[in-house]
Amino acid sequence: MQIKEDKNGQVTIFIIVAVVIIAIGVAAYFVYPKVKTTETFDSKNPSAFIQSCLESELRNNVELISSQGGSLNPGNYILYDNSKVEYLCYTNQDYQTCVMQQPLLKEHIESEIKNSIEVSAKDCFTSLVNSYEKIGENVNLEEGNTDVELIPKKIIVTFNKVLTLTDGNSERYENFKINLDNNLYELVSITDSILEWEARYGDADSSGYMDYYHWLKVEKEKRDDGSKIYILTDKDKGNKFQFASRSIVWPSGYGEVI
Repeated sequence: MQIKEDKNGQVTIFIIVAVVIIAIGVAAYFVYPKVKTTETFDSKNPSAFIQSCLESELRNNVELISSQGGSLNPGNYILYDNSKVEYLCYTNQDYQTCVMQQPLLKEHIESEIKNSIEVSAKDCFTSLVNSYEKIGENVNLEEGNTDVELIPKKIIVTFNKVLTLTDGNSERYENFKINLDNNLYELVSITDSILEWEARYGDADSSGYMDYYHWLKVEKEKRDDGSKIYILTDKDKGNKFQFASRSIVWPSGYGEVI
């Protein structure tokens, strides 16, 4: 009888220990979701490590910037669908056409994307160096500039850093690139065209763009204060860019019978 009770007690202890281990594992998964493993680390392909490390955040930041008219922290904006949509052409005067707020829109967006990933990029390169050191490599990382380019159908981020391994045969890696499939370049080019119409004539014909670009959907939401919110959407990929304009606004009550 004593032997049977001892066995039952051991089984109970094993069950409790197993439950505790599972609970710790589950807690670690949810409490530390951003902890990165080295399972995908390939010592011969450090660029793939950086791509994997940063791609998700890059995509999320591009979506945020695109939903806000091209800025991380819009200054002059209107609220639309819980987003701060920046005015890219604006006037506060009645009867007047708007003035361009970001005349170099593409370059501005490239700068905003660069700033949005600066901290995470530093963390990713630190993780890369640590991964090499864990396998016994001597590592030297030379810092360099970061370039962001909007090109047709892609966004390319280039980190002009030089990574040198000096354990045994010396190896050198440079110009780490991240490629993101996104046609923000095309959406920004069409935005520039719409803004030219807004600045010159006070409005733009959204249907004309859809007739010419069959993959494109252009929506124009009008507000009581004369503001317009343009939403450009790639119907195939779902990529979106939205911005606001306020141009040639009639004063309140204009044309009413007194």
